[in-house]
Amino acid sequence: MIKRLPILIFIFILFYAYFKDETFLDKEIKIGTSLPMSGSIQPWGNAVTSGINSYFKYANEMKILDDKKINLLVYDDKYEPELTNDNVNKLIFQDNVYALFGFVGTPTVKSILPILYDENIPFYSAFTGASFLRNTSNKNFINFRSSYKEEIEKLVDYLYNKKDINKIAVFYQNDDYGEEGYVSLLKSLEKRELKLVAEGSYKRNTLSITHAFNEIKNAKPQAIIMVGAYKTNALFIKKAKENENLKDTIFCNISFSDANTMIKKLQSLNTNTDNLIFSQVVPNYLNTDIPVIQEYQTLMKKYYPNQELGFISLEAFLSSKVLVTAISKIKGDLTRKKLIQALKNTKSSTLNGLVLNYKKAQLLNKTYLFKYENSSFKEIQ
Repeated sequence: MIKRLPILIFIFILFYAYFKDETFLDKEIKIGTSLPMSGSIQPWGNAVTSGINSYFKYANEMKILDDKKINLLVYDDKYEPELTNDNVNKLIFQDNVYALFGFVGTPTVKSILPILYDENIPFYSAFTGASFLRNTSNKNFINFRSSYKEEIEKLVDYLYNKKDINKIAVFYQNDDYGEEGYVSLLKSLEKRELKLVAEGSYKRNTLSITHAFNEIKNAKPQAIIMVGAYKTNALFIKKAKENENLKDTIFCNISFSDANTMIKKLQSLNTNTDNLIFSQVVPNYLNTDIPVIQEYQTLMKKYYPNQELGFISLEAFLSSKVLVTAISKIKGDLTRKKLIQALKNTKSSTLNGLVLNYKKAQLLNKTYLFKYENSSFKEIQ
C-alpha cells in the first residue's frame, strides 16, 4: 500500500488540476467574440462591437471593475461557420479569454457546440434565438434575448387574433437559422389548426430569391414570415410589392433580419415600407422614458458618435452592462464558474427600467412588435 501511495498522490494531483476551476488574475479581463465584420451581414458586426464597447469603455473609464480593465477581442467570421470554429479555437487556446460573448448567428454558433461542451467556458448573450442554446442542462450557456420560438409566436398571435389572418407563408434561409424559424412557425400554426399556404427558401450568404418567390407568389398569402438576413429579405419584399398577388401582403421579420439596416436597404431600392412588421427582443432604442436606454444613447454618442442608434447595438449595450455588473459582484479571484453563477443571479433591477428574470436559460424574457411609419419605428401595442 505504501509503495502505491506516490502513484495515488500523482493521480489525485492530475485529477485536481483537471477539474479545478482556472483563476484569472491578470489586470486585463479578456472577453472573446467572433463576428461578421465583413461579408453579407457586416452591419451586424459594427452594431454589436459599438454597443458592447460603448459600455466597456465607460466601465474602464469609471473603474467599475476597480483596477481591472475589460477588453473585447474580436475575430471576423464573415457569418461562415468554418471561420467561427477557427476563431473560437484561437480565443480559447491562444488568447485564453475569460468568457465568450455576443456571437452572431445560429449556424455559426451551432458549429462550435462541441468545443463549448468540452471546455465548459461561459457562453453569454449570443445573437440567436436558437432552441439548442436554451437547453437548461447546458449550464455554461446564458442567453440575454428571447427565443425565435417566442418571437414567431408573438407574430402569429398578432396576425391571427388582431388582424384575422390565416393564410400565412414562410420565406427562410436554408440552414440551421431558417430551420429554427420554420419549425417554430409550424408549431405556432398547429396550435391554431392552421397550415402553411406556401414556403420558399434561399441559400445563406446569397441573394438567390427567385425560386422561393415563385414558390410563394401564386398562393397569395395574406402574410409572409421572413426568417432571413436583411438584404435578402429586402430584395424579396421589393419584388413582392411589384407583383399583383403580393402587393397587399404583410411582411413579418424577426429580429435577426436587422430592422434598421433593412429599412435603409428598402429605401435605397425605392421600395415603400408599408405593411412591414418587425419583432424585436428589446424595446425601442429611442424610448428615453426607460432610463437605461437614455444611458445607452448618452454613451453611444460619447464613444461612437458616428454609429447610428439601433435595436442591435442597444441589445449589445444592455447585455454588456449585465456582464460587467456580474463580474463586479464576484468576490475573490475571478473564475469562470463564478461568472456563470453571477450572470444567472443577475438582479431584476440591474437595467434601470427593464425587468430581468433568469429562466429558460435567458434573462430578458420579452418580445415586442414594431411597424415603421413617419421615418421611425412605432411599437404595436
